[in-house]
Amino acid sequence: MPDTTPHPADPTEQPGEVARLIASAWQRLRDEAAGLDHPWAPTHRQLVEAAHAEPVLRVLFPFTSHWALRFSTTTGPAMAAVGPVLAAGGDGTFGVGTGLGAPDLGSYPTAREAVARAVRELPPVLGPVTLGGPLRPLGGGE
Repeated sequence: MPDTTPHPADPTEQPGEVARLIASAWQRLRDEAAGLDHPWAPTHRQLVEAAHAEPVLRVLFPFTSHWALRFSTTTGPAMAAVGPVLAAGGDGTFGVGTGLGAPDLGSYPTAREAVARAVRELPPVLGPVTLGGPLRPLGGGE
């Protein structure tokens, strides 16, 4: 089982451009969640806000895929995903999983509990977030 006390880089030690990109990504996710008009929107908002409130996650670069919340140790466009996937269920629960589609690490009644589980699944030491490189074509082609 992963160490329960991850030690990411201090956000004040992030290079200026990286720190700005991380803050901007979080603000974009929070604004997007606040403006959603779907039956599951309140649950998604709770998840985004709970993740943002967690200092260990707030220093990582956040992104979503199919409305699932992920984290990266590099900024976009080429990201290095780290840790589990967090998803808000249409039934008001919050899932934590190793991939998209199934909460194989658990389903929780509150966003805070799901976020706490996600933090426990992070590697014990996370270096500072770095700038992501360009996307590479699949299959090594041009």
